[in-house]
Amino acid sequence: MRVKILSEHGYDEAMLGLSLSYNQQIEKMENVAIRLAPKDGGHNKFLESIFVWVDIVAPRYWWQQFDAYRIGVTKQSESTMHTLVKRPLTQNDFSEVIPAWYMDYLNNLIEEKRFFILKSCLPEGFLQRRIVCLNYKSIRHIMKQRGLHKLFEWREFCLAMVNGLKHGELIRDISIAESI
Repeated sequence: MRVKILSEHGYDEAMLGLSLSYNQQIEKMENVAIRLAPKDGGHNKFLESIFVWVDIVAPRYWWQQFDAYRIGVTKQSESTMHTLVKRPLTQNDFSEVIPAWYMDYLNNLIEEKRFFILKSCLPEGFLQRRIVCLNYKSIRHIMKQRGLHKLFEWREFCLAMVNGLKHGELIRDISIAESI
């Protein structure tokens, strides 16, 4: 799995919006934001205004779980429809080692351009790349639900968010930070 933060925008705008609620200068909002970020029920809605674009390469089994997150999340994926039969598959296309005989079978399907059979026979460990746009609130939600998940990919994703975001302090719960 690979997780790379591409860009992040909206912090200043989120702080400006938060300052409206308190009739305060934007410079005074950082401590207020840190205090409100862990609170739900509308107290942390400013997190919805901070956007992050992430380049993720992950196995299909992880993407199936990630697809549960739809609010505040958009994604564009590497299309198997357009790319799957363009080149032979290698071990680098999978999260785990594929037996040689099975790799030969998949590559034979590619040679024969048997797309639908190939797609239905792809192992769950087939790696797919997506560009994902999330906001801080959706990242916080994912971390609360998946920070202790048994799939190591979730811990890797959460760790990448905590360590890579410009304002990671806004999404870091003590329990989650201690677990990863």
